[in-house]
Amino acid sequence: MIERIATPSVTKKIIEQNEFYFKKNFGQNFLIDSNILQNIAECAGITKEDCVLEIGPGIGSLTQVLAEKAKKVIAIEIDKHLIPILQQTVGEYQNIEIRNQDILKTDIDEMIQKENNGKDIKIVANLPYYITTPIIMDLLENHRKVESITVMVQKEVAERMQAQFGSKDYGALSIAVQYYCEAKIDMIVPPSCFMPKPKVSSAVITLKLRKEPILKGIDEKLFFHIVKCAFGQRRKTLLNSLYNQSKLGLSKEALTEVIQFVGLDEKIRGEALSIQQFGDLTKQISLKLPVAYHKK
Repeated sequence: MIERIATPSVTKKIIEQNEFYFKKNFGQNFLIDSNILQNIAECAGITKEDCVLEIGPGIGSLTQVLAEKAKKVIAIEIDKHLIPILQQTVGEYQNIEIRNQDILKTDIDEMIQKENNGKDIKIVANLPYYITTPIIMDLLENHRKVESITVMVQKEVAERMQAQFGSKDYGALSIAVQYYCEAKIDMIVPPSCFMPKPKVSSAVITLKLRKEPILKGIDEKLFFHIVKCAFGQRRKTLLNSLYNQSKLGLSKEALTEVIQFVGLDEKIRGEALSIQQFGDLTKQISLKLPVAYHKK
């Protein structure tokens, strides 16, 4: 039987034997609780039919669990010093492919086409905090062929992803995630489950990609531009945020008219609008814009 990686003693032994040093700039915190790892795989619903992309495998703790449940695991690790360690710890598994790459510079579409015949993959990862938002936004905004994303992230970030309008955590990230996905926090994970211990709690969140968009008939680029402007300065009213930051070229009077037309008060702030209301606002603003804007 292959030794379990995710225990404090085995993780410590692997680190010491390989004289590995944690790199803060890569946000390295290895999971040392095998129950948490099993729960992550269960939350992701991994089966023998699945091709899984793991981002930041570290020493292979989660990789090992995924390989025992999936058809194939592609593990992408940016730290070249972890590649020989991964070859030691999970090299015996025939269904694991280890790649020394930066996920933010990886052609994910090409990889999916090659490794899974263009069929949707599942992403499962203990994500380094510093790339959480960039990688998730890349996957969503570029419509990658992904069925679901189950990731360990900073608890605060998971709460923002799932936040509803009117709450303090609600923002542009909440809207982007919920526009494309159904988001659900599966569990909270304390710092004691990692080596080294992070300063904050983490959470496992599953994002299931929607088969149909939550809003129909809108200019997606304009929608997200309006959302980002609305949350650019949270203390400002929606009207002032759109007028000062949007570069839409609309007068304050025109924006006021649009806001009132969709049934909103001109003094409302962005965090008070639901996704649907942002959609309504986008449609009306789109009608006010010159034809030249839509050709950009």
